[in-house]
This record gives sequence, C-alpha cells and structure tokens, in this order.
Amino acid sequence: MDPPAVHPAAQGEAALLADCTVRRGRRGGPGGQHRNKVETAIVIEHGPTGIRAEASERRSQEENRRSAVFRLRVNLALQVRMSIGDEYTPSDLWQSRCHNGKISVALTHRDFPAVLAEALDVIGSEDIDVPAAAKLLGCSTSQLTKLLKTEPRALAQINAARKTRGLHKLQ
Repeated sequence: MDPPAVHPAAQGEAALLADCTVRRGRRGGPGGQHRNKVETAIVIEHGPTGIRAEASERRSQEENRRSAVFRLRVNLALQVRMSIGDEYTPSDLWQSRCHNGKISVALTHRDFPAVLAEALDVIGSEDIDVPAAAKLLGCSTSQLTKLLKTEPRALAQINAARKTRGLHKLQ
C-alpha cells in the first residue's frame, strides 16, 4: 500500500520548490533608486497546479523569497484538496498543534499552511460538516471555526460551500 500523498502546502521547502518556477524581477513604485535597480521581487508558480504567489515589499530578495514561499503554501492550502481516505487519523503535525481540543498555530508560523490544508481537507471530506470534521480532528467546533477565521479566504470558501448546501454561515 502506498503512503498517503503529502499536501503541497505541507511539503518541505526543497520538495515544494522542485515543482515550481521562480522568477526574479523589479517592482516600480515608491522606494527610490534602489527599488528600480535591484531585482528583489519574487514570483513563484507551482507547476502542477499553476498556483502563484509573489512578494516585493522588502528590499532583500531573500526576505521576499521567504514571503513568497509562505504565501504560495497558503494559496495551495486554500486551493488544493486532498482525499483523506477512510482510515484517517490526524497527522503528526496536526497532533502537535492540537492539545486538549485547542488548536495552537499562529497565522505567520511556518506550520500554519499545512495545518490549514489538513483542516480544509477534512472539512471537505465531511461534506462541509464542521462539527463532524472537528470530531475527526480531535478539536472543538469553535476551535476549528477560529482557525478558519484566521485566514478570511478559508472562512469565505467554507461559507460559500455551506450556502450551496443550504447550511447557515459560520460566524
């Protein structure tokens, strides 16, 4: 039996970037002569999905690269759904971030995209039933909803799916 596939948002950076094209460029706008002469902007595109992310707000190319990789991971978490299978158990990462029913991960932490991706995959597998997904994940419904609220696009995505099924919006 093959091991379960790893969500792209949860891949190591080297593995993720192996599937991506990275472009460097200049960005116009405020910032003076330095901004117009140095290629610090980064655009990363994930080849298998076509999902992109970019960063250009920093003066350092390396800082922009880190920001773009993080944004790519969040975009992948939001847009790529993985099947969890019939014998689902929360990943080691999820278990390390969920204690006594409470999810502990900050929006800016490197683990956030992978945790969000797993939550969205489980919610999707449970036909957008958040309480059922929370039970599978070993957390409370309010904690799962709070995680979704951390990334407004995730909450909007779940609420749009709930609306098509005639379910009330998560608040």
